[in-house]
Amino acid sequence: METQTLLIHALLYLFLPLWGIAGFADWCCHRATRIETTSGLKESLMHSLMGLQVGIPILLCLLFRINVLVLLICLLAWVLHELVAHWDVHYTAPRRRIGIWEMHAHSYLASLPLYMLAMILILNWPVVLDLVRLEWAGQLRLERLAEPHGGERYLPLYLTFMAVLCVFPYLEENLRCLRHSLSERSDRA
Repeated sequence: METQTLLIHALLYLFLPLWGIAGFADWCCHRATRIETTSGLKESLMHSLMGLQVGIPILLCLLFRINVLVLLICLLAWVLHELVAHWDVHYTAPRRRIGIWEMHAHSYLASLPLYMLAMILILNWPVVLDLVRLEWAGQLRLERLAEPHGGERYLPLYLTFMAVLCVFPYLEENLRCLRHSLSERSDRA
């Protein structure tokens, strides 16, 4: 198997699913520590924001040709994800116990996006050179691929997988935290 194909398969069938599994493990840790009664809605919303910061670049890379615009979005999203991740732990640590399993989940949630970004950069090295040389002409628009990476069946399967492992659990976490926050406010009133 050619190296480029091997890297693409590693991204699609190893790293992307592992990111979802790590996100689910993190959600399980939040649930076990009753996040709604400790760090609450603010932390939960940070988790949703971080999911979007990685999810949007993933969708862009699956659906569109990788060009300078897509790389800029991926790089910016990764930097913002790292900043929010730091803010998340800084905010949470004094409010809620972050156990060893959650720390392991965090290590995957932080490293997998970096590994995926590195692989995307390697796979699209000529575009990286254009980015660095500021040769951006014609590369600042989204160009839809005729067929998404992984084929027509991959994207619906992956999105379903992520909905079950991450989207629905984190929506539940947000709602649980919101309900608890509203309940506390009404108790104080």
